[in-house]
Amino acid sequence: MSTLESGSPAHDVGSSGTPTSAPKVTESETEAPKKAQPRGKFAAYLGLTKPRIIELLLATTIPTMFLAAGGFPGLWVTVATLIGGSLAAGGANTLNSYIDRDIDALMKRTGHRPLVQGEVSPRAALIFGLGLSVASCLWLAATVNLLSAVLASGAIVFYVVIYTLGLKRRTPQNIVWGGAAGCFPVLIGWSAVTNSLSWTPVILFLIVFLWTPPHYWPLSLKFKDDYAAAGVPMLPVVTHTRAVGRQIVFYSWLMVGASLLLVPIAPMGWFYTIAATVLGGVFLYEAHAMLARATRGEDAAPMRLFHWSITYLSLLFLAIAIDPFLFS
Repeated sequence: MSTLESGSPAHDVGSSGTPTSAPKVTESETEAPKKAQPRGKFAAYLGLTKPRIIELLLATTIPTMFLAAGGFPGLWVTVATLIGGSLAAGGANTLNSYIDRDIDALMKRTGHRPLVQGEVSPRAALIFGLGLSVASCLWLAATVNLLSAVLASGAIVFYVVIYTLGLKRRTPQNIVWGGAAGCFPVLIGWSAVTNSLSWTPVILFLIVFLWTPPHYWPLSLKFKDDYAAAGVPMLPVVTHTRAVGRQIVFYSWLMVGASLLLVPIAPMGWFYTIAATVLGGVFLYEAHAMLARATRGEDAAPMRLFHWSITYLSLLFLAIAIDPFLFS
């Protein structure tokens, strides 16, 4: 459920709740397909769920659970949460695909998707998406706890209704607010272990929220003609590259600040502190370098930052997962 549109807010970004983005877009979706290859029904339905986005969302859920437990939270709660989170993200992503099938058909990057290719009918996709969404909430309520189920349902509603239906086609800030859907997995992971929320998961939420714009806007820069053709007002479509670069730098600084704020709040040990500082320093260097290239009138090479942003989030949450075992 996220705009991690590694395919939408996630995108998409997104995409969700467990969250699509936030983001969201993955490397395999950054190149336009030369020719759609026929696939079986199972592969087509799996494609609707945008599994690569789900992978990134789960990569934030598991470390959060380790941090909440101060170590390994237990096999059953971990597996049950991952199943529920995958169902929620898959349902939200499928509904996003159903709603956005018209603009997906206009963009080269998304022209291979199952609904565009006619591999799944719109009615079947709608039923499938609703079924996964309902199943995720029932599963989490029955096997984890009610709070996690409520958060998952909130993530689905936010991604599908607020982002996809409300914001994506109406505002250049779509990915900023839509990215919130991709932050729900950390709340779900924390609540699955503790059956409560606190400031620590709020800071984790904030890290992913602030990460989404500097993750997704570089991809949007590369494919801005696609978005313009589809009538989606992504920020790179409505303003120049330098302005986008300045926004990316702004959110990058806020994101690194939030990652360091976790140190006194959680609290975290020296392992995470060093990792967050080094990883954040590299992120800021890449963000400023992209802005400098744009300012000089050169090719901004935005995909350098896009690819690093995925590595950054993965390594940062890996440090979050390891830290409790060293300092609990």
